[in-house]
Amino acid sequence: MQPFDQLTSTAVPLPIENVDTDQIIPARFLKAIDKAGFGENLFRDWRFDRDGSENMQFVLNNPSYSGEILVAGTNFGCGSSREHAAWALYQYGFRVVVSSFFADIFKNNALNNGILTVEVDPEFLDNIFREIENDPDAMFKVDLEGQYCKILSTGEETTFDIDPYKKQCLLEGKDDIDYLLSLDTKISTFEANQKIY
Repeated sequence: MQPFDQLTSTAVPLPIENVDTDQIIPARFLKAIDKAGFGENLFRDWRFDRDGSENMQFVLNNPSYSGEILVAGTNFGCGSSREHAAWALYQYGFRVVVSSFFADIFKNNALNNGILTVEVDPEFLDNIFREIENDPDAMFKVDLEGQYCKILSTGEETTFDIDPYKKQCLLEGKDDIDYLLSLDTKISTFEANQKIY
């Protein structure tokens, strides 16, 4: 995955609470054996009507909104543990999801797949939504190294927490397997130094 350090972008508002993983990527699209093609079905049942036409009331179909940051209501990613939800968000083009609360399994899946989850307090989240409503072109900065999120037009910012190991992996663009492989020399040296009785 791509390394993540900082991102300055517009944002897409999704002020809906308790968005579950089946809404992010419906179960009928989980038959694939690789990660390809999930982005096109992100929020499929909200983005498209039953006849396949675009639901122009849904935010992803509104040309006023764009960017690599998704701003979501509280308890984003609840429901089943499907990793496909993170795949779909990443393939669609989101690199950051901001919310006031994430389901734990979704949060870990997102971080493992190159998506930074930024958990902020409800008041700051409301301020972000308000800023986007006032100006769909409002810019936001998310800095992983400094662990802060900033509304550029107002200068308001807040910090966020992240597991140090997950932070290192995101900064280096490594998933868990990549990280273990990067330790190959150290592991081999340790094994060679072990006494066999």
